[in-house]
Amino acid sequence: MSDAQQRLATYRAKRDFSVTAEPAGTAVASGSRRFVVQRHRARRRHYDLRLEVDGVLASWAVPKGPTLDPRARQLAVHVEDHPIEYFDFEGVIPKGQYGGGDVIVWDWGTWQPVRTDDPSKAIQRGELHFDLDGEKLGGRFVLVRRDRDRSGKEQWLLLHKDDDHARAGWDPEDHPRSVKTGRTNEEVAAAPDTLWRSDLPAGEAAIRLGPGSVRSWDPPTEEELGQLDAMDGRGRWLLQGREVRLTNLDKVLFPALARGAPVTKRDLVRYHAVIAPWMLPYLVDRPVNLHRYPEGVDRPGFWHKEVPSHAPEWLTRWRNEEAGPGETECYAVVDSLAALVWMANFGAVELNPWTSRLPRVREPTWALIDIDPGEHTNFDDVVVLARLYRTALAHLEVAATPKVTGKRGVQIWVPIAPGYTFDDTRTWVEKVSRAIGRTVPDLVSWEWHKDRRNGLARLDYTQNAINKTLIAPFSARPAPGAPVSVPIHWDELDDPDLRPDRWTIGTVLDRLDAAGDPLAPLIGRPQRLPAL
Repeated sequence: MSDAQQRLATYRAKRDFSVTAEPAGTAVASGSRRFVVQRHRARRRHYDLRLEVDGVLASWAVPKGPTLDPRARQLAVHVEDHPIEYFDFEGVIPKGQYGGGDVIVWDWGTWQPVRTDDPSKAIQRGELHFDLDGEKLGGRFVLVRRDRDRSGKEQWLLLHKDDDHARAGWDPEDHPRSVKTGRTNEEVAAAPDTLWRSDLPAGEAAIRLGPGSVRSWDPPTEEELGQLDAMDGRGRWLLQGREVRLTNLDKVLFPALARGAPVTKRDLVRYHAVIAPWMLPYLVDRPVNLHRYPEGVDRPGFWHKEVPSHAPEWLTRWRNEEAGPGETECYAVVDSLAALVWMANFGAVELNPWTSRLPRVREPTWALIDIDPGEHTNFDDVVVLARLYRTALAHLEVAATPKVTGKRGVQIWVPIAPGYTFDDTRTWVEKVSRAIGRTVPDLVSWEWHKDRRNGLARLDYTQNAINKTLIAPFSARPAPGAPVSVPIHWDELDDPDLRPDRWTIGTVLDRLDAAGDPLAPLIGRPQRLPAL
């Protein structure tokens, strides 16, 4: 075994390459002097400094990241050497694997050792001086070994000399984007280029995710659900490799229906876990607006968008660089069972995803039709309007699916191809809706304010705008019994037993077993909207 191969033995021993897309490494000797810094969000966020030395990447984990500030003394933990193939790795390491999390190429370039012709020996001695020439980092750096931590790992200090490249107060967190793709960690996590399917043979497991691809999630195991059921009023739930802190599990969030029991936070947490494979396809890759009822739905709720400081580090975030003063900057992206469960514990009864996907937040993927009932509108009136849309969309040969809202109304979701703007979808939906309104003018008002509609329904096309949202499929609604918004087949509009709040968190899974999700086949469908 060559020296480089021996140095990779520790790296390989910690990883199962049947389930991670990380490179195993061939330990090919190289005379080049490249360096890379990867920003890595695993159990804790850190930066990985890697120097190409004798055919491998000598590596240090730097919790606060490298800096150009000559006064800073950054902790750097010496970790196992990595293979050369890891140099430009950017993507997601599966949860449950060593280092599971998202990785970006934060900086890269070339390096040169200083005061030594043998950097490998300098590292063994515990002191390495070197110059970096990267896109963000430059100038003279020093790595100095100090001692070992409790796990036996070597603790080093990383510092920058006071040279022409030095910058007082320079913070790596002010420069969050990848030099390889221009993306942030949040964007890589929310929209990875590949999906690793561990249920497929290793040669087929890496699936390229195109614009129309749909991800899938495994449901919680019976053992995981049993742990939740056995938990006292609070505790930590390990769900698919993520730890979720749960509180006040026996608090009543929803009053009971007639002859039923109240719905507790534990019930909502369990529901979010088991409905996740059905709901997550509508949430993944999208910022989400929350309607929270932490004290129960019989008290006023409130909208919440900003990710709180106490949110777990593994929760995927998206930072809106275009946010103005007073606007939300950091949104949650719900992309895992654990994230959905965390939302339930946070009191987020209603989840409202954006209709655009990251990173193209100004390009909607759905055109939305919202039949918003007025005070004097009954559900029969709503069904009449929905049937008129059914006829119109069939005439236009446009694929769409209706959804009962869980309250009083019906929404219709229309998938669209990439490239449309919100102005395009809003204009198109308005034209169709105006035609419907002319057919039954006694049912429809176009007034914006409810108090001016004379109790009539509004065919709301204005939801087709950035950061305007409707309730996610299978999200609960704030009413007794915890009703759920559910996609339906078009012919179910003719069912006399149909009600907008027909299904609850206790019955919707039976509905899915019997009828499936008629909206799911339209996710990602690149449909062109016909000219009107």
